[in-house]
Amino acid sequence: MPSASESKDWVKFAQTPGKIERIEAYFSGHGYEPHRHDTYAIGRTLSGVQSFHYRGSQQHSLPGGTMVLHPDELHDGEAGTIEGFQYRMLYIDPALIQKILGGKPLPFIPGGISSDPRLFAATESLLKGLEESVDTLEEEDALYDLANTLAMVGGQRFRRCAFDYRRAERAREYIQTEFSQNITLETLSAVSGRDRWSLSRDFRALYGTSPYRYVTMRRLEYCRRLIEKGLSLAEAAVEAGFSDQSHMTRQFIKTLGISPGRWQKIIQNSRA
Repeated sequence: MPSASESKDWVKFAQTPGKIERIEAYFSGHGYEPHRHDTYAIGRTLSGVQSFHYRGSQQHSLPGGTMVLHPDELHDGEAGTIEGFQYRMLYIDPALIQKILGGKPLPFIPGGISSDPRLFAATESLLKGLEESVDTLEEEDALYDLANTLAMVGGQRFRRCAFDYRRAERAREYIQTEFSQNITLETLSAVSGRDRWSLSRDFRALYGTSPYRYVTMRRLEYCRRLIEKGLSLAEAAVEAGFSDQSHMTRQFIKTLGISPGRWQKIIQNSRA
């Protein structure tokens, strides 16, 4: 029979399919025995103290830092205080990182914990609540950011590269006309004739934003026009290519600073 404290423990898995496994968990005391993954385990402690043994020393993860456990490194886990600990974690196949870095050594973060704000920012979209979906392009976009940030924080240096404007522009023009469709980085690669990760790098350098953000902004612009024409929020969301109204609402607030409902009322009031 589990103890009273063990009965409080829980683990939840993201239900949306993707290349990256996402979990959230709570442990009131002892979490797990020493074990190792063949993936990166990258996460964030949400509350409490998350203690673990890693490479010969005991580490303590607190809210605000980022855990980066290297593939095939032995580690365990337990609560550092009587309050227990809650955390979110990503499990990422090193092959996904390697495809972006192109044969460079896998980045290593000493101690398994980093306070670097660049790494915290690079994991933000992937470590959001499990109830929030991560679409394919958003995941690929975030993975590109994360791989390069890991390399920078881990001390790797990059050579200057030439950018292919013609192919990046071909991808941008495709987004302009097809933003309401399910666009993936693979789709843009096929359209442009450029490999996915080179295209993602070129797009950022040439247009100041990522392919995912560019798609999202085109959808939000279209939503605003549809709302101004009198469509309901749900109709505007679907028409613009968002998965549902709540998805559109989150992006609307995040990008524009107000909810689409408030925007709708502002438009209505301005016409009264």
